[in-house]
Amino acid sequence: MITVLTGGTGGAKFVDGLRQIVPQQDLTVIVNTGDDLLWWGLHVCPDLDSITYVLADKLSEERGWGVERDTFFCLQNMRQMGEPAWFQIGDRDLALHVFRSKLLNEGKTLSEATAEITARLGIASRILPMSDSRVETRVLTPNGEMGFEEYFVRRQYKDPVTSVRFAGALNAAPASGVVDAIASSELVLLAPSNPVTSIGPILAVPGIRDVLRGSEATIAAISPIVGGAAVSGPAGTLLAAQGFEVSIAGVADYYKEFLDLLVVDLRDAHASDELREKQKTRGRGSRKVAPNIHCTPTIMRKKEDRTALARSVMEACRQCSETQNAAEGA
Repeated sequence: MITVLTGGTGGAKFVDGLRQIVPQQDLTVIVNTGDDLLWWGLHVCPDLDSITYVLADKLSEERGWGVERDTFFCLQNMRQMGEPAWFQIGDRDLALHVFRSKLLNEGKTLSEATAEITARLGIASRILPMSDSRVETRVLTPNGEMGFEEYFVRRQYKDPVTSVRFAGALNAAPASGVVDAIASSELVLLAPSNPVTSIGPILAVPGIRDVLRGSEATIAAISPIVGGAAVSGPAGTLLAAQGFEVSIAGVADYYKEFLDLLVVDLRDAHASDELREKQKTRGRGSRKVAPNIHCTPTIMRKKEDRTALARSVMEACRQCSETQNAAEGA
């Protein structure tokens, strides 16, 4: 069993590559819900939707979000009626939000609603929201605090960021199946998602970080930072706002409590050598393991790039596991 922690467009691309080489029934995807918002009275889950669409072969290749070949007549009409239209929802996409909201209004949890949606779309993989509780990523800027989608979409992440917090996280609990999925997996992968606002909310849910620290699985992360900058989006800005270096070293530091393997781009080969020298050993539970860094092309411009990255990550994880097993048996 393979479990992926993910959020954002980079995460969806990686899951798309992974599903080409792994049987879908062997794949569990735990998804960030810190971006969720109420829009036109509907419960919208941007990251859950992207993973759902990619596994159902419906994700728009052109935009990287929403449904392929969608139209936006409803959005246009809502704008004409004076309703907010900065968050773009297509007409086909709208059906999913209506159906999810119907299920939630009937008393189902978010994880139950997600299971119903995946079953109706014929998705064999298991998609789990990180929590059924409301956890909201809040971004503090000089212009005030705002939800992530307002910062990211409406304001195009142009505001300087002072800090990021996850409102409601301390009172949240992992959704049903989340802890068991991590605990029973042979491999846990952290997608090349924004560490702070895509993976960070998942780690902020009490219990998830603990099960990762105690896991016997190989845990690998793909860096979304290449050459000291984010591949896309505000990952660099947000890492810096949280006090982390905008580099592969910063990504490694963000995940240092449980990480076995860091996958980085070939452009960071020299930085990888420096990181290996800085981190000769680190603790994980009662074990001491040498850091493992794997260099490979990580930019996913084409579908072939996604599959190639997934294959490279899987092979690196296999080698990492063999190295760890040999060290423990010595």
